[in-house]
Amino acid sequence: MIIDDIKKAKVDAMKRRDEAAKGILSLLSDRYLNQSIEAKVQGKTLGDVEMIAILMKVGKELEDEKAVYASNGALDRVANIDAQLAVVQTFLPKLLSEEEVRAEISKLSDQSLPSIMKHFKANFSGKVDMGLVNKVAKSL
Repeated sequence: MIIDDIKKAKVDAMKRRDEAAKGILSLLSDRYLNQSIEAKVQGKTLGDVEMIAILMKVGKELEDEKAVYASNGALDRVANIDAQLAVVQTFLPKLLSEEEVRAEISKLSDQSLPSIMKHFKANFSGKVDMGLVNKVAKSL
């Protein structure tokens, strides 16, 4: 599971005294732990799909934070966030490209937006950026 790889990477980062990597890996572990506690209350368990969702959300948050620091000229913080983003991206699977999304949409018989979104959510969860799917679907 991805969470096991994250925990191993966190130990390695601690040994290397890599504060940026240790910090982001701790954040990812904590978010996974919080969601797993919530899931247990509901009688569910978490897997790689949920961990990928956490990774994507954290990546998006880091991108937003990076944009703020870049606009304010805090280049040292931007470099730190770039290092954290690199760590997050090592655990993300390769996402479908825009061309692959278009090809998949063209295979569907019902190309209405709700149908497209439902198809991608059911079949490609964690393997595609749903914002990209939405953008491509609206451009058709």
